[in-house]
Amino acid sequence: MPVTEPAERADTPLFPLQAVLFPGGVLSLKVFEARYLDLIATCLRENRSFGVVALTSGQEVRRPDESVAFASTGVLAELLEVDSAQPGILQLRCRGTQRFVVESCRQQADGLWVAQTRRLPDDEVVVPSDALVDTVRGLANAIAALKGKGATPFEAPYRFDQAGWVANRWCEILPISLAAKQKLMELPDALVRLELVDEFLRGQGVVK
Repeated sequence: MPVTEPAERADTPLFPLQAVLFPGGVLSLKVFEARYLDLIATCLRENRSFGVVALTSGQEVRRPDESVAFASTGVLAELLEVDSAQPGILQLRCRGTQRFVVESCRQQADGLWVAQTRRLPDDEVVVPSDALVDTVRGLANAIAALKGKGATPFEAPYRFDQAGWVANRWCEILPISLAAKQKLMELPDALVRLELVDEFLRGQGVVK
């Protein structure tokens, strides 16, 4: 059953994290706070998604009198798996879908942030240029190496013919700052995003 996405402009419950979710990316979460347990119950009942935004200050777990701030651009997350192996704790597996901009937000009495959001267009489907072939091949090699270690960080199908998909997957595994990942995620041009990744990889000697 398809997930019910928010309208072009809609109220979106937020999950601020010390991480950046990319469209097409997979995110695992451990949920135990009441506000988020209630949120996940609502998402399951109404078959809808929630928004993931990167924290710029503050902690993921609510603390009395602590203020938090988060990025104004995030990504909607749809639930793939929900496991309640322990009482009061949920293990989630989510997938990023579409970017959005926070236009205004408020915090409910239970601590949950809810924002008025505007959805952003999906990446244009663009084939990586010939100059980026080595970076595409490098991702394929990285995936093979991770699989050899028993890790599967990306969901199939692998879209090596799409610049946005390749750039996003690289961004998820590169050892760069949260702020840098956020800026890359926000870029509206998928080819430019991949070109910046390519520049970084060449600078690090990962791609020759």
